[in-house]
Amino acid sequence: MKKVLILGGTRFFGKRLVDHLLWEGKSQITVATRGKTDVDFGPEVNRIKMDREDPKSLAEVAKTDMWDIVYDNICYSPDAAKSACEAFAGRTQRYILTSTLSVYGDPKPGFTEADFDPYTYPVQYGSHEDFSYGEGKRLAEAVFFQEADFPVAAMRIPIVLGIDDYTRRLHFHIEHVQKGKPIGMPNPNAEIGFINSTEAARFLAGLGHSSITGPVNAASKGTITLSAMMHLIETVTGMQSQVLTETIKEDMSPFGISESWTMDTSKAEQAGYTFEALMDWFPGLVREVALALQSEG
Repeated sequence: MKKVLILGGTRFFGKRLVDHLLWEGKSQITVATRGKTDVDFGPEVNRIKMDREDPKSLAEVAKTDMWDIVYDNICYSPDAAKSACEAFAGRTQRYILTSTLSVYGDPKPGFTEADFDPYTYPVQYGSHEDFSYGEGKRLAEAVFFQEADFPVAAMRIPIVLGIDDYTRRLHFHIEHVQKGKPIGMPNPNAEIGFINSTEAARFLAGLGHSSITGPVNAASKGTITLSAMMHLIETVTGMQSQVLTETIKEDMSPFGISESWTMDTSKAEQAGYTFEALMDWFPGLVREVALALQSEG
């Protein structure tokens, strides 16, 4: 049994990662979080309370065992990355960082891993409050890849969707259509890519068991234009959407990109991973969210 530590594993795709590893039955799992989310994984999963932003707290968790794999879903800054490099030095065989499409900067289609090189990116330190989300992740990657004494892989993912998405970004669009509210989209013809929470978890699990290092893009196969997404929502709800190029801030789409924003997943595919097609799961999720919102209302 591999000894696996998951930093942040009690909600969304972190929780699904725990479920997937339990299903595989090959890991002795420990989940370390702030302890604010009550999730019962049963007796097979160890739970440790930890403050990810406190280097001493992280170091105490690291010292509880020797780890085959560490999954880090809650690292948002170079300071947090630095503390992990120090805490797990000599204590893990493999480290998997959850990163983001946002490391690539302004939207464009077809980002490849080479479009952001963390091995040469200048490091500066600070907490997550000192940087934007994308810059914090860029610097976190840079610290890990330049300073860690253990093998590191970084899963770069686009927006993650699921019925239990606490950010409720897909929910926003469906709810606005159901309530007849306008939605602001600067460019409805822009294409966007997604990944669902189950596949994000499955890919994380596979990345942990693999020998891949460095950044790796992960996304569902295929993209969708924002206008096609809205048409799908109209079909599911039976209601007309009101899409405008500009609205008040509260009604602007959280997917409101000005240019297409997608990524190339060739590296993962060449390593043997097959991603689900976006349109195999996305329409079903739209229906599921629409029904959930109706029951809420």
